Amino acid sequence: MTDTPDTQKDDTVWVEHEALIDRIPRWVAMLGLFIVVVAIWDLATARMAWVSPIILPSPGETFFDLIFVGKNLIGGDYMLVALWTTTKTVFWGFVIATTIGFSLGVLVGETKFGERAVMPYLVAIDTMPKVAFAPLFIAWLGFDIASKVALAAFIATFPIVVSTAAGLYAASENERMLFKSMGASRMQTLVRLKLPTGLPHIFTGLKIAAVGVMAGAITGEFLGGGKGFGALIRQSASQMDTPRVFALILYLSLLGLLLYFTVVWVQRRFVFWNKSDRPGGVG
Repeated sequence: MTDTPDTQKDDTVWVEHEALIDRIPRWVAMLGLFIVVVAIWDLATARMAWVSPIILPSPGETFFDLIFVGKNLIGGDYMLVALWTTTKTVFWGFVIATTIGFSLGVLVGETKFGERAVMPYLVAIDTMPKVAFAPLFIAWLGFDIASKVALAAFIATFPIVVSTAAGLYAASENERMLFKSMGASRMQTLVRLKLPTGLPHIFTGLKIAAVGVMAGAITGEFLGGGKGFGALIRQSASQMDTPRVFALILYLSLLGLLLYFTVVWVQRRFVFWNKSDRPGGVG
């Protein structure tokens, strides 16, 4: 009895077997990892006292301060005012970074002048320690929110420039030649071909910028005073109140996640046809 073609195909096709750890549902894996981290954290601080509470507070102390900060935010007290200040800084920093970064990215990606003259200066500026510019922004714009917005935008701009320029090169030569043969102008090719094709790259830069703008805003509040969450963290750290510092940082992370996943949501609305830019379903 001879094997049928289907049987031979089943014998020769190699099927990759998914590892057991990869078959665990995401929520189970995340919950399990969280429990393990908290258990080790509790063992090192509260149970065995391997780490001083001044350096690392116990999970219980941190949880107590999380409740305290949460009640303060819900009650509309001074922490809510501070969070709103930081939120405005992050929002306007991201808007300005997106506007400037996209404009420079188009300049670099579409013109030889931008590629040869502008891009080297942008790279040189990006290699500089950006935190060192904080005193300059404070001297130029004062201790108000404007200096924090400027620093946040300054840190978040370059990834958008690079991703936008890279996105404009994503269209293939055949696609560009097709548009040229159809008599499309340079602007029409940019708007109808290069920008839609480059959207996955552009959104990658926006997601990186969403993380960077948070760092810039908090750094500005650390170094330049103000009334945001960064100032509260600095005050708590100066009083060696590490549980409060941890609690404030965790609430700030929620703000950062909100901005990040807002970008992810917009990406899925506008780039729904692209699936390759969603590693693990996150982005």
